[in-house]
Amino acid sequence: MDTNLEHLQDLLVTARREIGKVIIGQQPVVDLALVAIATNQHALIEGVPGVAKTLLVRTLAAVLGCEFGRIQFTPDLMPADITGTHVFNLARNEFTLVKGPVFTTFLLADEINRAPAKTQSALLQAMQERLVTIDRETHALPANFTVFATQNPVESEGTYPLPEAQRDRFLLKVVMPCPDRDDELTLARRTLGTDSPERVLASGEVQPIATPERLAALRAELRHVTVQPELIAYAVDVVRATRTNESVLVGAGPRASQALLLAARALAALQDRDFVTPDDVKFLAGPVLGHRLVLRPEFELEGTSIGEVVTRILEGVAVPR
Repeated sequence: MDTNLEHLQDLLVTARREIGKVIIGQQPVVDLALVAIATNQHALIEGVPGVAKTLLVRTLAAVLGCEFGRIQFTPDLMPADITGTHVFNLARNEFTLVKGPVFTTFLLADEINRAPAKTQSALLQAMQERLVTIDRETHALPANFTVFATQNPVESEGTYPLPEAQRDRFLLKVVMPCPDRDDELTLARRTLGTDSPERVLASGEVQPIATPERLAALRAELRHVTVQPELIAYAVDVVRATRTNESVLVGAGPRASQALLLAARALAALQDRDFVTPDDVKFLAGPVLGHRLVLRPEFELEGTSIGEVVTRILEGVAVPR
């Protein structure tokens, strides 16, 4: 195994352990968040209030030594509130650029679906190109720039669905459930003591294990994770099957095939392997494809879920041996 790949794997495993000091349970969610970071992509996080979505992103930033920023999306939020604008400086008699909160490394776009499409679109260039254009001037964002956008699945009043083009730019969608009883009991006990998750994070007990430069350098080592040709074909066939499924109105595009393979490579590294297996593709099919599919109205009315559709698609595509 390549030595630098081992360094990346050590980084991911250590990051998982450090995050566990703050985030109780939620291991699949943590793993998917690390997959998004390892592939230099973005993640959509969905969960009811109080399941530690914000705390997760703050912890990721602290563990990986990256800057953290947060935007609370509201119906009156304007694009300039995200990107920044030029303000006239009376002392200098000139316009000065005041950068918006998008100029950070890990950006939490909280309740992104509460802002109208015009404001949501202010993130599109940043997410795709890691650039921001303000008054015809283009500014570069950090190489590790990552958007973690949260959605509340319960409240629909006063929300705006994300445009398909923007959903497609998220590598995966992470559904963050309520913790099981044992984890919730642990959380309740820690909250009454001196080691509540928020206090642990604020106390400095969670140590940064990387720098932005080291993270960017090690990320390139994912190329040493082997993906056999038959597995590439398997991932492509799974994505293509979404376009012909009777329940699906709009299937996943080619970017989904890329996302599925990139995520599978990162998941393999996180699990201390230098090769991808069909199980990696199966595990990631839901998170990678779920937010990209649009069901036909008649199937939605019948109660068909996107998860059920993805499961049926996986059952219908031959698994390579």
